Amino acid sequence: MKPFILLAVAVLVVFTTFSVVSVEARKHHNKNKSKPHHDNHQKKRSGNGNNNNNNNNNNAPPDHDSFVNPSPAPTQSTVFNVLSFGAKGDGVSDDSQAVVAAWKAACNVSGATLQIPAKLKFLMNPITLQGPCMPQLLFQVDGTILGPPRVGSWPKTSLFQWLNFKWVHDFTIQGSGIVDGQGFDWWTTTPSQVYSIDDQALRFYGSSNVTVRDITIINSPQCHLKFDSSSGVKVENVTISSPDNSPNTDGIHLQNTRDVEIHHSNIGCGDDCVSIQTGCSNIHIHHINCGPGHGISLGGLGKDNTVACVSDILVEEVSLQNTLAGVRIKTWQGGHGSVKNVTFANIEVSEVKVPIIIDQYYCDKKLCKNQTGAVAVSGVKYDQIIGTYSVQPIHLACSSEVPCTDVDLMNIQLKPASLGLGQSRGFPQQALCWNSYGKSQAPLVPSSIDYCLRRDGHGGSVSRVIEKSHERMICL
Repeated sequence: MKPFILLAVAVLVVFTTFSVVSVEARKHHNKNKSKPHHDNHQKKRSGNGNNNNNNNNNNAPPDHDSFVNPSPAPTQSTVFNVLSFGAKGDGVSDDSQAVVAAWKAACNVSGATLQIPAKLKFLMNPITLQGPCMPQLLFQVDGTILGPPRVGSWPKTSLFQWLNFKWVHDFTIQGSGIVDGQGFDWWTTTPSQVYSIDDQALRFYGSSNVTVRDITIINSPQCHLKFDSSSGVKVENVTISSPDNSPNTDGIHLQNTRDVEIHHSNIGCGDDCVSIQTGCSNIHIHHINCGPGHGISLGGLGKDNTVACVSDILVEEVSLQNTLAGVRIKTWQGGHGSVKNVTFANIEVSEVKVPIIIDQYYCDKKLCKNQTGAVAVSGVKYDQIIGTYSVQPIHLACSSEVPCTDVDLMNIQLKPASLGLGQSRGFPQQALCWNSYGKSQAPLVPSSIDYCLRRDGHGGSVSRVIEKSHERMICL
């Protein structure tokens, strides 16, 4: 029996030893086979390694390479849900940093989508989402984004912005969701505490080829959507809403921005539905419903004797209901620069206090100092402004020193709004026109509009004098 047992043990030892040797041999063989492939793969990824290292210096201008990592492998997901980065979506927890983390990850991926999922509420404190990023970045908002509900919870800074997009290019924000600024506490706070603060719900700065569509923005502390120093902007099918008594809550605010199209949107707020400020050109606004609010405005321009330049503005196919103004241009006394080549066409007004306004004596307080000089207004066309007014049909108050020139009034049909039985608003005022030159064309209702504009009987000499007086001002 013992010899048999010893033989069996010997056979087992030999078999085990052979198996171990075979496995190690295969490992060694495979390792030698894969090593050249691994080295070649590393060389392809690194490329000119020394050159890449030299490009990473602090003096290089901001571009994609200085802000993002190399492109990921093709298998990497392009959807970045904020829940995957720690967001709670309960409307109470602060999800700001989760959104920032998701942004940084999505920013590095071409064609990425940063997702705010539906049916959840995300409380966010003020943040800056900064580029440049890889192309075609999409911010998909299907849930609700909430702003801090109390004024005291905002950072103590001189310039407040809630969701600040900086240096983004080829970027879209869209979705069926809501951006809710929860601004009620701001509106009831003492005016001197908050009115000096320019707070915006969504702000784009230094950006290009930006699209905002389909989303709803409500109850911003002040301005709802602002574009500053940007170009190639499209806003379409958005809804902007805040109460008519919410102060300084502009719908869309443009400043130093060009090549803009805003269309097929509904805007109601406590200030201008669309505000166009200095440095804006090539702006097209069409198919907008505005009200409540202060209408579509250029200005105020030239405040504190500054230079303002606005040109090539087309506003058409717009409906305004129960607004303070219809389409207006407002400038401060003492300003410089020019507003030129502006067209307001096919505008429908309903119970608008004053549908047509040029006011070169604009003042947003009880008393403003009288000053000579003004932002020159020229080449302004009003074509087919039709509907009802509650106070005055037209108000053209041009500067005594710098008259308005080349103003066209064509097919203006404005009638007093009818009131219900027993209501009285007083007798509506007639058209007011002061130092404005141009031409008018029937039909004109009320008939006083026909006498509103002065004719330049000196071969356009008034216009030439105005242009000469502003040659030293640079408005390209």
